[in-house]
Amino acid sequence: MTRPAPFSPHGMWPVLYACFDANDTLDRQAIHTQIDATIDAGAGGIVILGLATEAHRLSLEEKQRFIEWTGARIATRVPFAVTITGDTPDAQLALADYAADHGASSLILQPPSVRGKPESFYFDFFADVMQRVRVPVGIQNAPEYLGVGLTVESLVALAAQCGQFQWLKGEGPATIIQSTIEQLREQGSPLPVFNGRGGQELIDNLRAGCAGLIVAPDSFDWQAAIYRAFMEDDQANAQALYERILPSIVFVMQSLDALTCYGKRIAAWRMGFDVAHDRGMRPTAFGLSCARRFAAALGPFADRRNTSR
Repeated sequence: MTRPAPFSPHGMWPVLYACFDANDTLDRQAIHTQIDATIDAGAGGIVILGLATEAHRLSLEEKQRFIEWTGARIATRVPFAVTITGDTPDAQLALADYAADHGASSLILQPPSVRGKPESFYFDFFADVMQRVRVPVGIQNAPEYLGVGLTVESLVALAAQCGQFQWLKGEGPATIIQSTIEQLREQGSPLPVFNGRGGQELIDNLRAGCAGLIVAPDSFDWQAAIYRAFMEDDQANAQALYERILPSIVFVMQSLDALTCYGKRIAAWRMGFDVAHDRGMRPTAFGLSCARRFAAALGPFADRRNTSR
C-alpha cells in the first residue's frame, strides 16, 4: 500500500493524457514525463482517468496500470486524485479501493452511465459510494458533458450526509460556477469548487471563487503562472498571460475529441515526445499544422514562475 500525500484542494491540477505507443499499449514514459513536467511547473495536485485521459477507452486493467504508475511516480510529491467510473456502487468502490491502495489522496466520482433517472437515483448512488470509501471524494458535476448533474440543494444534502464529500469538480461557464459557489455558501456548505473546460475563463473562474482548476497539460505551465499571478494580485500580468494562450485553449477545446487528438499532441511536442497512436479521432494534415503552430507559440514546457507578459 502506497502512502498518499495530504489532500489539499486548491491550485491548478493537470489531468493527464493517456498516450499509446505504436502497438496501442499505454506509454508509461509519457505518463512519467507529464507528471514530472507538471509538478515542476507548480501543480497543486494531479488528476488521472478524467475525460482528457479517455478513461472510456481504457480497459479496467489499463486503468489499474495507470493508477499504479502514477502513484509510484508521484511518490507523495503532490496529492493525486483518481476519477472513478462504474455503473454500480460496488464497481466504483472496487476501483476506489484500488486507487487508495496505490497512493490516491482523493477520488472524483462520475455518475453511472444510465440516464433518464430521477435526481434521487444519482444522489443515492453517490451516497452509497461515499459512505464506504477511505479517502476524501468529490463528484464531477458536469451535466453539459455527462448528461446528468445534481442541484445545489442535493449537493448540500450530500455533504451533510457524507463526511468524505470534500470538494466539487464543476464543468461549466464561470457565471454558472459562481452561482453554484454563492448558493453553496448561502446554504452553509462552502465546498471547494474547481472548474475545468481547458482553462476557458480561467481568471473569471478564480474571481468567481473557484479554489482552482483541473485542466489538461498542453498549456498547463502557462495556466499555473496565471494562477500564481492572480493569487499574488498581479491582475495585469495574469490577464496578459491569459490572452497570450487563449487561442490555443480555444483550438483544443472545440470538442473532447479535439482535446485528446490535438491537445495531447501539443502537450507531447512541448514536453519532447510524440504521439504514436490514437484510439479516438485521427488528426488531419491541416489540424496537425495548426497544432504545430500553437505548440511553437507556447514554446517548450517549462517552470514559468518568473514569467511576465
